Amino acid sequence: MLVHSVYFFLKPELSAEQRAEFRAGVESLKACRDAVQVFVGTPAPVPERPVLEKGYAVGLTVLFKDMAAHDAYQVDPLHKAFLEKFRSSWSRVQVYDTL
Repeated sequence: MLVHSVYFFLKPELSAEQRAEFRAGVESLKACRDAVQVFVGTPAPVPERPVLEKGYAVGLTVLFKDMAAHDAYQVDPLHKAFLEKFRSSWSRVQVYDTL
């Protein structure tokens, strides 16, 4: 199992409507055929800790069966369309891939 975690730091000037459209775009990645499971969320309201990162706007976690499924996802037309449409929405994106 490969866990693909992505944290999107959206540009502050995005409107509420643009943020909602972005969130819907992330949700659309649930239709990618190589994903076993997909979770989308926002920072949890947990107590502050020095190691806690809460500056991101949307988090995406995708579970893949193996590295081949991950690699196929990277070139999936849905994933590529998401990147093309929304890449200008974030100021930073952080990815963690874990086996």
